[in-house]
Amino acid sequence: MADIPERFAAGRFFTPLDELEIEDFPGFSGRRSKAALTLSLLWGATIVLHLVSWGTWLVLGLTAILSTHALRILLTRPVLSPAPLPPVDYSSAHPTAEIDAWQAWPYVSLLVAAKNEEAVIEPLVAALCQLDYPACRYEVWIIDDNSTDGTARRLQTLRDRYPQLRVLRRSAGASGGKSGALNQVWPDTKGDIIGVFDADARVPRDLLRHIVPMFDQPAVGAVQMQKAVVNRAKNLWTRGQQAEMALDSYFQQQRISLGGIGELRGNGQFVRRAALAQCGGWNEETITDDLDLTLRLHFGGWEIQFLLHPAVGEEGVEQPLGLWHQRNRWAEGGYQRYLDYWRLIAQHRLAPAKTFDMAAFWMIQYGLPTVALPDFVMALLRHRLPLFLPVSSLALTLSMVGMFCGLRRTRQQSVWVSGLQTLWGNLYMLHWLLVIATMTMRLSVRPKRLRWVKTTHLGSEDDIQADLS
Repeated sequence: MADIPERFAAGRFFTPLDELEIEDFPGFSGRRSKAALTLSLLWGATIVLHLVSWGTWLVLGLTAILSTHALRILLTRPVLSPAPLPPVDYSSAHPTAEIDAWQAWPYVSLLVAAKNEEAVIEPLVAALCQLDYPACRYEVWIIDDNSTDGTARRLQTLRDRYPQLRVLRRSAGASGGKSGALNQVWPDTKGDIIGVFDADARVPRDLLRHIVPMFDQPAVGAVQMQKAVVNRAKNLWTRGQQAEMALDSYFQQQRISLGGIGELRGNGQFVRRAALAQCGGWNEETITDDLDLTLRLHFGGWEIQFLLHPAVGEEGVEQPLGLWHQRNRWAEGGYQRYLDYWRLIAQHRLAPAKTFDMAAFWMIQYGLPTVALPDFVMALLRHRLPLFLPVSSLALTLSMVGMFCGLRRTRQQSVWVSGLQTLWGNLYMLHWLLVIATMTMRLSVRPKRLRWVKTTHLGSEDDIQADLS
């Protein structure tokens, strides 16, 4: 596999690492100042649009542009994944010949950053060390980030059981959270491809046979697996998260097929070693390392692909308070990357299709919830409908159609069941409006202290569903 695509390295899309540093707005330093300025501009523009006669027409024009892009996303055909590698035959009559043939298979390093994961670490390690891939062509690294429970003890026992398992325990003063843990290990790994999993991952045995062929294209810098909620039957919250994952999977496939942005999602992400080296590893100054790495890869000229099947499983958050904290972290990390890399985005360092795709989804994901409050207040004061109602209607329609199609792609179930799940899923998704609106205000007035805020993993088998395909 090639290291850096020649057509990128020689062209305008190649961006050296030293140009990927965080940029400040002119006269505004730090994320809090940039967030405050952005919030003031969005609220001020919303108020002005309510006061001028042409405000409605401008919003209608914006709706028309976004509707055109949405229609193209819905109508495009997803790119099919390449055929998987053949199953590994350990019972071959000619084992030496088989081992010689396996030497041509890419070497893969699998990384897991774990902190107090006693409940889930043992089944994860067992699954990772028994994949349907030549054991001589992959390794498993578990980074114990100074766990205070029984994680270290269990890992010691597992290391004696599985020869390809490597364990590193970080000290109490180690910094950088998950990103720091991954950065401490990946330079010592041997893999041409580096995979990252969360400690609660449910890993399909044949995943590497499906992932590796996707890196045959030299421009592919990373691949994200579909994520499935294994405890989706637990309650309404977990059912909503499964519908949310289906929506995300659908848009990932459609946007990539249209030449837009493919994104990493942390659990089940695979990165080409050369691409990760060009990006300088994971950014330790962000709370969502996967979303930050997504932009760095695209700025570097790499493509991110998406694997629909098989899926990697993970535990959904079962309680509303835990869900609120997790979604706030995701929202803040996603918003931070626009504040950090605004200059490179504005300078069109991405392909035009990617720049437009990012702008369109920023408007729906972040812009629309941010302006909801001043839009609603002005509508009440002026006795009229909210100005951005057409954009909101478009966003709801896009979510309904995308979620239904995503559920049909990822779940083997009837149309009626998918329809009911779509209705609940979109009702559940309304919490994002409150999350984004409060996050943008909080980020504008309160500095963020970077620390590893992990989701508690229960590891209970009672509610786990095994059908992840």
